[in-house]
Amino acid sequence: MAAGVDRQTDASSRALETLCQTYWYPLYAFVRHRVGNEHEAQDLTQAFFERLLENQTLAGADPDRGRFRAFLLTACDRFLANEWHKANTQKRGGGLHVLSLDFDAATTRYSMEPADNLTAEILFEQQWAIALIDSVLLQLRQEFADRGSEDQFEQLKSFLTGAGTASYAAIAEVTGTTEGATKVAVYRLRTRFREMIRSEIAQTVDSPDDVEDEIRRLFEVMSGKGDNSL
Repeated sequence: MAAGVDRQTDASSRALETLCQTYWYPLYAFVRHRVGNEHEAQDLTQAFFERLLENQTLAGADPDRGRFRAFLLTACDRFLANEWHKANTQKRGGGLHVLSLDFDAATTRYSMEPADNLTAEILFEQQWAIALIDSVLLQLRQEFADRGSEDQFEQLKSFLTGAGTASYAAIAEVTGTTEGATKVAVYRLRTRFREMIRSEIAQTVDSPDDVEDEIRRLFEVMSGKGDNSL
């Protein structure tokens, strides 16, 4: 029984670390917006994830239940309010489980964020939605690559992202197929994309009802209709 519990604990820890690796940048953007200073934001973000992955000091929020997006933001907000001074007095990575974070890329990315009046919470939600969609696109690209069709994915992905203005006929000419076959391929791609969005969200919530709510929230945020509700 103990071995079984250990395996379950290990699996949960790996799942949590995977989620953190996927969605750490939105939280970094939230912290950076809050504290302003680049290096302080890096230290605080790293310290937060160290404690989260080691299951320390962030009692009261369970990552295995409810929306992981809301849990992460609430836990970090509490961390900033109550424990940031402790993080500043400890050596970064001092014996805790360190999550490898590419802060150089994050700094560049943050500098390219549009200068507007978004709250830190809305910025977090927008970046969360982008991270989720980027994760699904990477998985989808890999599926095409595994069957030797990565070039087809590159031609069709604009129908998912809205980037580019190529027509079905133009894509058909490039890929050497018919316009009708291209329409079918795009339909299948969109269907698979929606399935993978649902699957990705399901990893971050506790119930099917929450999946539907998170999907609606995702599209509200991406359409610019988001508010502060979590």
